[in-house]
Amino acid sequence: MLLPLAEISVQHVAESGLGLGSVIAVVASWERNRSIALAIIAGLLSWIYVIFFAITRRPNESGPRDEADRLSS
Repeated sequence: MLLPLAEISVQHVAESGLGLGSVIAVVASWERNRSIALAIIAGLLSWIYVIFFAITRRPNESGPRDEADRLSS
């Protein structure tokens, strides 16, 4: 009886993970390129683009902590 419940949970997690990868890819692409077309392509590539972005990240793309530091000084 628990097996069908487990299958539903795995399916739900897989669907959510794919959506999350697309969102991360679109945001990362937009921050780097400021191009809607490239953001759409990144969203389609999903986790592949996220991994590419992580590998090729530049020092000035370090995240919101640096932005907060710039605003406070």
